[in-house]
Amino acid sequence: MGLIIVLLILGAFFLVAELVFLPGVTIGAILSLVSYGVAVYLGFDRFGFVGGMLTLVAAVALALVVTVFSLRAKTWQRLALKDKVEGESTERPENTLKAGDKGVTLSRLSPMGKVEIAGKVYEAKSVDVYIDQRSRVEVVGFDNFTVIVRKLVEE
Repeated sequence: MGLIIVLLILGAFFLVAELVFLPGVTIGAILSLVSYGVAVYLGFDRFGFVGGMLTLVAAVALALVVTVFSLRAKTWQRLALKDKVEGESTERPENTLKAGDKGVTLSRLSPMGKVEIAGKVYEAKSVDVYIDQRSRVEVVGFDNFTVIVRKLVEE
């Protein structure tokens, strides 16, 4: 009798795991069916027709209760993360800059590095050559969140 109860509890555990943590028909569903099936088989084998039917009814009832309980939204709200993300993403440089704006490299662009334009620091990419630190540059375009620059020729 104890083994049948343990198998029914294991079947319920695997069913909850399948419904909540393992989407799709995976190992949880298979293990749940095997646990319930073996419990019902043992009920018929050890206790005859009446014992087997009682085990079958208990397995179906337990599976229904576990399914309804697992799928209720309020059940998992206590475990759900309620923190809010209040950060913000980086503003796209083309919203504040335009082609022709001038600045200074803060690091060597080989070909990527940092530039300062209008008092703000941006990730920048050199058009074609390496540009040394503290060199004057000009904005020529944008690539996602990267500013494309070229070195200004010193006169």
